[in-house]
Amino acid sequence: MKIALLGYGKMGKAIEKIAVDRGHEIVLKIDIDQKNYDFSEVEVAIDFSDPSAAFQNIHICIENGIPVVSGTTGWLSRYNEIVDFCKEKNGSFIYASNFSVGVNLFFNLNEYLSKIMKKIKGYHVEIEEIHHIHKLDAPSGTAITLTEPIIENTNKSQWKLEKESESDLLIKVKREGEVPGTHTVTYKSEVDLIEIKHTAINRDGFALGAVVAAEWLIGKKGIFSMKDVLSI
Repeated sequence: MKIALLGYGKMGKAIEKIAVDRGHEIVLKIDIDQKNYDFSEVEVAIDFSDPSAAFQNIHICIENGIPVVSGTTGWLSRYNEIVDFCKEKNGSFIYASNFSVGVNLFFNLNEYLSKIMKKIKGYHVEIEEIHHIHKLDAPSGTAITLTEPIIENTNKSQWKLEKESESDLLIKVKREGEVPGTHTVTYKSEVDLIEIKHTAINRDGFALGAVVAAEWLIGKKGIFSMKDVLSI
């Protein structure tokens, strides 16, 4: 594949290494404030750009018929605009809050556990996420994704960073050192505690998943997720 990297920070560099190792070519790199959008050689774009630039980058790619894989969080208030535009242009788009294969298995495990806990009384649930001090958004997109089945299957109505009522699902946010990402879902009762946890050792899992998603997206039209990519 001939790949455009939208965003050339730590994730962009990790994606570049894995993509090249898998036999692909990086033909375009777009970083903050860069205005060079020559897509003449590009077959697919992978977006891990700054949240302030993500919408524009994705929109321009779709407008130019370039399939886009995006892992940028912090811009999702405009996600439906991209979905509608992609449908209008018969484009190809995958968004995931986390492309790690392990995290997507964790998402499924979290969903399954939330359905079981729907029938069980006496447990209080909360989420904790820990990331490096450079992360721009809080909570993480991964943590927000974890809230969705919990809210659907329990008595929680919304997530909050500070719990104000029993209907709030608390997300505890920590920023420490260079932590790639740790997410924990905890159900606690008066007598015990049930905990599921995913810990990223490095960024390679995120980068590999994004490249695998880009490989999968080539030749397809529509709006997809990592469930489609991994057939889970």
